[in-house]
Amino acid sequence: MKLKVMVKIFLFQLVLFFANTVQAITGFAGTVLAMPPSTYLLGLDNAKVVLNAMAWVSGLMIAIMNYRYINWKELAKIVVFMIAGMFAGMEICRVINSDSTLLTIYGFVILAIALKNLLVKKETDLPQAALYLVLLAAGVIHGMFVSGGALLVIYAVQVLKDKNEFRATVAPVWVVLNTFMMITQYRSGLFTTENVQLIAVSILPLFLATWLGGKLAQRLNQNVFLNLTYILLIISGVSLVF
Repeated sequence: MKLKVMVKIFLFQLVLFFANTVQAITGFAGTVLAMPPSTYLLGLDNAKVVLNAMAWVSGLMIAIMNYRYINWKELAKIVVFMIAGMFAGMEICRVINSDSTLLTIYGFVILAIALKNLLVKKETDLPQAALYLVLLAAGVIHGMFVSGGALLVIYAVQVLKDKNEFRATVAPVWVVLNTFMMITQYRSGLFTTENVQLIAVSILPLFLATWLGGKLAQRLNQNVFLNLTYILLIISGVSLVF
């Protein structure tokens, strides 16, 4: 039994390392990529707790390193709308209370986002009202699956044109939102001894992945890597749906 647990932890570390390397390169998709295999390894509730904490640490690291590029006005706007959606998403999870149903919904969401980004290359500016709806939807998905980043990108790429500003402004969003989620998860008794221990041993791989991703981001063709990321998301989505 101990060997089986150790194998699961090792596989989770590999998943976490790969996903956060992608996160550091592309600016999103880390948790979306990590959630499906992590759910199989840890269970949905445990995966949400651990990945939420990892995203908090990662966001804090990036925000501190790039704080001078943060667009505070846009950060405040994003946080307000996404918090509203996040609490709605958490309530949806409570009402549905079925891992299989939630994971199927999540699979379809991942597929829709990945196919849209992979197949629709022409960028069109959305009206302001539609952008606010995107932020609310991103909050809902984040509240349900700790994975609102893929939708947030739709908003962020339109209003945060500078690459440094984009990366620096999005990172603290997860610090704020995930703090609320961690408090709720703690009150629900989800911060078990096993989850806290897993969070502790996952910090070093997270640091290494963030460092490696930052280095690779300077060398890799961004468009090629984004397309590979979308293909991985499609595979993840299909695995959840079927």
